[in-house]
Amino acid sequence: MPDSLPEWVFDFMPTRGGYFIGNVSPAHMDFRWFCLGNCISILSSLATPEQASAIMDLVESRWQELVGEMPLKICYPAMEGHEWRIVTGCDPKNTSWSYHNGGTWPVLLWLLTAAAIKTGRPQIARRAIELAESRLLKDSWPEYYDGKLGRFIGKQARKFQTWSIAGYLVARMMLEDPSHLGMISLEEDKQMKPTMKRSASWTC
Repeated sequence: MPDSLPEWVFDFMPTRGGYFIGNVSPAHMDFRWFCLGNCISILSSLATPEQASAIMDLVESRWQELVGEMPLKICYPAMEGHEWRIVTGCDPKNTSWSYHNGGTWPVLLWLLTAAAIKTGRPQIARRAIELAESRLLKDSWPEYYDGKLGRFIGKQARKFQTWSIAGYLVARMMLEDPSHLGMISLEEDKQMKPTMKRSASWTC
């Protein structure tokens, strides 16, 4: 087992699937799943079609962890113990499985829906939207949910959040008319040939 890989990754990774890790630098590699970055990588065509498909394979395979009882985990897994205090500056909202530390954010629903439609997997979006519909209105459109499965309204969540409502409405609109995807999705520019220029100080 490579020392650079956290142990949880080996249990988390399915036979099929993959994702872009959170951060890569010489000093620190953050292997956590970040929903926003992975969905935007699909919508912007940063992810190749094969990579986009692998991301959606992961979402399907790890539905309980990444979606749970309410869409959608902002990141996975949560930081625990002393780590979350160091990284978040001891913000009490960011305890494990809450707020920006593994909390569940309904606003992310539209991004998952768009990514699912772009990759030809509308059933993923439909399933997530149905989950959201079962609770969001009843729960008064909260900002975020707490818990490993997103079961509880966030302990400091504000209700009637415009972005929670908008995230649901945009997701619903795109599922009903997938042509709307063109407003937010970019296709890869096949004619663009980026070149890497060497600096003036480079010598061979």
